[in-house]
Amino acid sequence: MSGDSMGNLFKITVWGESHGPSIGVVVEGCPPLMKLDLKKIQKELDKRKPGQNKLVSQRTEDDKFEILSGLFNGKTTGTPLSIIIQNKNSKKKDYEKLKNIYRPSHADFTYEAKYGIRDFYGGGRSSARLTAPIVAAGAIAKQILKECKIDILAYVKKIKDINCEVDSCKITRDKIDKSIINCPDIKKEKDIIKLIEKTKKDGDSIGGVVECVIRNLPVGLGEPLFDKLEGDLAKAMMNINAVKGFEIGNGFQCAELNGSQNNDEFIKVGGKIITKTNNSGGIQGGISNGMPIKFRVAIKPTPSICQKQKTVNKNGKEIEIKINGRHDPCIAIRAVPVVEAMTAIIICDHYLRFKVNGV
Repeated sequence: MSGDSMGNLFKITVWGESHGPSIGVVVEGCPPLMKLDLKKIQKELDKRKPGQNKLVSQRTEDDKFEILSGLFNGKTTGTPLSIIIQNKNSKKKDYEKLKNIYRPSHADFTYEAKYGIRDFYGGGRSSARLTAPIVAAGAIAKQILKECKIDILAYVKKIKDINCEVDSCKITRDKIDKSIINCPDIKKEKDIIKLIEKTKKDGDSIGGVVECVIRNLPVGLGEPLFDKLEGDLAKAMMNINAVKGFEIGNGFQCAELNGSQNNDEFIKVGGKIITKTNNSGGIQGGISNGMPIKFRVAIKPTPSICQKQKTVNKNGKEIEIKINGRHDPCIAIRAVPVVEAMTAIIICDHYLRFKVNGV
């Protein structure tokens, strides 16, 4: 099976299944002699793990990790880092009755049609459980980027029709972390929590939008034609489970504007060339221009819901199902650290290329 790896100089390969004995990631390209802060890696995993509160999946995984290679006396050796996370709270019995059924909006049908076999326990390879090792890899990427003070912050921007007021220039890590739903808008947070609680009670799910801002990025990251920075970011985001949309800068709003409205004029401030506006979202011609990069991803409602739905089994027979188990009523909440991790991996990869080119 291809498609298990991502990256060029900073490369990750994810392995494992949702209800297998363990999951993990191999990270290549981490510079040698770097002292890894293991507590920071665990902190990132804790943000993503299930069972944190009543608003997320109640699967109680502690997501403790172990580094099996690439580390000696607390420092990186320059060889691949292999990270393993044990699955300790899987419940295969919840999926036994679904083994011959194609769940609506899941990967059951497409996986089986493509490979002729599928792991029906929690979706196997297609499960969002596989985002845990991605978050671990992203935490390592963040530590590499720390040397140049590149700042990456993701947060809940919108849940269903509740839009949050967030100033991406003033947002801080502390404001995001204080919210149990990763939403820095305190006023809207209460409304969102009520909506999620009602949705959960109804046995349904809702979607949302996660916004991400990258600050202090140097000019020159990105490789035209086919490794444009926003292109790689878009691909990474669309590879996250449940993501169905990506836009950067003005995004789809550009289609409603004139060039005179959308163009970013260049100005010089304090001896530095910047743009007067940032409608491009910090990237022009596929290359970072030094302005903050801001993009948004749309997260679909969790497809596993406790309401009756119509589908078919392997034989094409029409049936009605009700999916029980431990699922997120709004997966956008736990998608926030995953968006950050994926962003860090892409930015780290391009930053290392940037350094190699000697720019």
